[in-house]
Amino acid sequence: MSEIILSADNIGKTVPTSAGDLNILAAIDLEINKGESLAIVGASGSGKTTLLGILAGLDLPSEGEVVLNQQKITSMDEESRALVRGADVGFVFQSFQLLGSLTARENVMLPAELRGDGNAEALADEILERVGLKDRADHYPRQLSGGEQQRVAIARAFASDPKILFADEPTGNLDTATGVRIIELLFELNAERNTTLVLVTHDERLASRCNRRIVLEAGKRKS
Repeated sequence: MSEIILSADNIGKTVPTSAGDLNILAAIDLEINKGESLAIVGASGSGKTTLLGILAGLDLPSEGEVVLNQQKITSMDEESRALVRGADVGFVFQSFQLLGSLTARENVMLPAELRGDGNAEALADEILERVGLKDRADHYPRQLSGGEQQRVAIARAFASDPKILFADEPTGNLDTATGVRIIELLFELNAERNTTLVLVTHDERLASRCNRRIVLEAGKRKS
């Protein structure tokens, strides 16, 4: 029997502007099973990244409820949501978001260190080898190519052994060949670790690899 790890009920997001309220999302419902991969697709401005942020507990909806790993994160304050993210969630962003003052190894170690894991360095080295960057562990982000930086970001996300990983356009800043390698790596690690994967993408190759997809149009779910 499938286990629901993430659910959203009647999610709406409205923000005030000088021209009046702007409705970004309206009446979004979804359920995601443990180990499943889901692509969120749609045109620019359709609300994809806003929805991802709400599902991950980075933002709060104007209405509706999100339950992540049996915890109602929309009823929590920021500090409590941060604890949930630290324990259960990993992130991969289009812009990599590596810390430039840290080496590849130190970037990957960071989530485990924040959790107080005494084995952070060994874990970082293990997963850097898994993503093919063992020999680049002591290099800084500025010394790495875009594809290598994204592999470090993926290693950092999976090193925390998250129950669910959110990825926002993870191939968006990469050339086609590098993007294909990143897609393969994401899904290999997803399968190996049974991590639930939720991603926003314009990349049809990436979306087609997911178990299913939802389409947003003008803030509403179309499928």
